[in-house]
Amino acid sequence: MSDDTNIEKAIEQVNGVLAGNPRAPHVKAFFHEPTFTATYVVSDDQTKRAAIIDSVWDFDQPSGRTSLEAADEIIDYVREAGLTVDWILETHAHADHLSAAPYLQEKLGGEMAIGRDIVTVQGVFGKVFNEGTEFERDGSQFDRLLEDGDELMIGDIPLIALHVPGHTPADIAYIVGDAAFIGDTMFMPDYGSARADFPGGNARNLYRSVRRLMRLPDKTRVFLCHDYKAPNRTEFVWETTMLAQRTANVHLHEDVDEDEFVDMRTQRDATLEMPRLILPAIQVNMRGGHLPPPEDDGTSYLKMPVNKL
Repeated sequence: MSDDTNIEKAIEQVNGVLAGNPRAPHVKAFFHEPTFTATYVVSDDQTKRAAIIDSVWDFDQPSGRTSLEAADEIIDYVREAGLTVDWILETHAHADHLSAAPYLQEKLGGEMAIGRDIVTVQGVFGKVFNEGTEFERDGSQFDRLLEDGDELMIGDIPLIALHVPGHTPADIAYIVGDAAFIGDTMFMPDYGSARADFPGGNARNLYRSVRRLMRLPDKTRVFLCHDYKAPNRTEFVWETTMLAQRTANVHLHEDVDEDEFVDMRTQRDATLEMPRLILPAIQVNMRGGHLPPPEDDGTSYLKMPVNKL
């Protein structure tokens, strides 16, 4: 199925919700300020089925200690709301926080899913961290690998997966009813776009992915993975509309052409420091949220490659 067919299918779905069929999903956001990450519980109010998107496992880098406060908050909400979790979804292998997906799956059930191109990320970072042959680079750490256009259900509400590479090669956006969960493709309109200089990232691909998403109807609810508060804004915000993105995104509004964006993004990325948690986060997230296997003393260790990134 072509890219055009899949985005047209998503457009039709959003328009259907706006017209009253199917119904819109309920979205509950949890903002994790230490990593500036928004996690979402997306549910069908009638069937009480749900999905969790982009969860966070707390990690204190100086001490190497983990905690589960952010994940437990989600578990409490799901149980109090009487929801059944069918899916635990990742938009990509995050470089700025560790995923709590396995812990959530243990406590709440559901299948873990990510884009099929996670295998590309595993191949690249398997070399960066000099992982041995015991590290599987086939995405088998996840229950399902999603292709562009794949369809899932959250109760009676359809979900369409769209492959939107650029920030990483594996990024997936989830269109659930009239709501688009777009990962790190875009931030709030006053903040702009995600970087594209990680291994496998590509600013030109990011531009094209965003333009594809911007074909969604104006009233599409757009939910972001992060917010960092733009200059002169005092509050964190993680929800906007596609109309606002199309007309007002400071990096990607409709009057910005591809070459202009690529030049801006390339120059901007060259000035950015690496994310604070990229080394531990990628080692965990490319394993589906699991730590590396314990060594002979029973402890898991995270590597710190020197002068490699």
